Amino acid sequence: MTRTIKIFDTTLRDGEQSPGCSMNKEEKLEVATQLEKLGVDIIEAGFAISSKGDFESIEAIARKIKKPVICSLARAVPKDIDAAADAIAHAARRRIHTFIATSPIHMEHKLRMTPDQVLENAVAAVKRAKSRVEEVEFSCEDAGRSDRAFLARVFSEVIKAGATTINVPDTVGYLSPDEFGDLIRYLMNSVTGIDSVDVSVHCHDDLGLATANSLAGVLAGASQIECTINGIGERAGNTALEEVVMGIHTRNDLYNATTNISLKEIMKSSRMVQNITGSFVQPNKSIVGANAFAHESGIHQDGVLKAKRTYEIMDAETIGLSEAKLVLGKHSGRHAFSQKLKELGYELDGDDLNKAFDRFKLVADSKKEVSDKDLESLVSDEIYQGDEIFRLKYVQIVAGNTTRPIACVQLTVDGETIEGSQTGAGPVDAIFQTIDHIIQEKFNLLDFSIHSVTGGTDALGEVTVRIQDGGNIFTGRGSELDVLVASTKAYLHAINKMVANRNETRVKPTL
Repeated sequence: MTRTIKIFDTTLRDGEQSPGCSMNKEEKLEVATQLEKLGVDIIEAGFAISSKGDFESIEAIARKIKKPVICSLARAVPKDIDAAADAIAHAARRRIHTFIATSPIHMEHKLRMTPDQVLENAVAAVKRAKSRVEEVEFSCEDAGRSDRAFLARVFSEVIKAGATTINVPDTVGYLSPDEFGDLIRYLMNSVTGIDSVDVSVHCHDDLGLATANSLAGVLAGASQIECTINGIGERAGNTALEEVVMGIHTRNDLYNATTNISLKEIMKSSRMVQNITGSFVQPNKSIVGANAFAHESGIHQDGVLKAKRTYEIMDAETIGLSEAKLVLGKHSGRHAFSQKLKELGYELDGDDLNKAFDRFKLVADSKKEVSDKDLESLVSDEIYQGDEIFRLKYVQIVAGNTTRPIACVQLTVDGETIEGSQTGAGPVDAIFQTIDHIIQEKFNLLDFSIHSVTGGTDALGEVTVRIQDGGNIFTGRGSELDVLVASTKAYLHAINKMVANRNETRVKPTL
């Protein structure tokens, strides 16, 4: 009998903890809405106790999203569990996910607890969570480096206490697929009551094995996979949702399993998360990379033309890539523009559609043809900017090989216009120095990158910047035909995200 593997998406919790991938409430709601369309079974919406902003985001998602289970993470601490329960109180389906570390290194150096104390806290946490919700998930943090007999003991006791899902995290991405599969098999045979609960796997990609380990867990009996869109997450990231889902779909003969994921929503989900976080996948990324279905080798091209399956084991259309040939230019109307956006996975209306159409017309006036990549860039730049505390009014640059670059920038904040001018080592440096001077703060720029969206000298320039504020990293992006304007917008986007986040004190758990 074919099993249905549950997909537990933690893009909004573990994924958002990835440096530069933090999201505000509106962005989280946008992603959660798409995850519901994608068909994930459980959305881990955040870590309620970590900040007021996280609590409010989880609460908003719980009110809006109806089909998936809405889950909040909580340490094995009473105040964490109570905050999680309060945040998801309005969800149609609720789950608390509580955890405690069980590996010797974590128990000794981080928790400073004995194994018996860890077990006692685990059971108490599950009982408290069970008093607030029906669905309780329990995780042994760093299970991959924990003593197997102790794991079995802890899992047996938390199941007795009311846990409905037990999760086995390879928190530091340490195990090989053979080892991880063997661990799951051991637990399936050793944990009392395991037949009455879901067994979940949560793998990290430190050694590039997260997807392989998760699928090894499925072969060994796991019934739930925890993953993120595009594999974003702490350090090297988490298991990528698109990889495990398409692995199960493409190799159904091997896994004898399926998922509830709507495959045609995969590409839309990937693009949305890339655009919101500014964390773009590499071209050779499996499933959703730009080259995932591209063929340059003559031998490969010849084979694909003769029979697709010679070099393609899945169809691009399956994940929502469109083969439509509708071309847009300066004479295209609003209806054609809206239809093209739907093909690309963007369903805009009202003010969002009007703003995006206005941006499109400006670009189309300067370009003969606006490509799909152009549209994706300009639309995402328009709709994912978030709250603009500092809004760009104008930027002007004087630069050349015989003069030191100077920038003049004018911003608006709270209806007031502020402006300034500074020189710099180059035109971009002059712009950033001017913005720092206007706002009266020196921002810590970690990374600046620029790339051409398409070929040609009339291509849109897409700029990504990352700035650091304490332990937090904020990503900003901007796209314009003028790369200096794009740079200005990207820098301000990152600054606006940073300012909006400053009043929040966040606690970052690891699983």
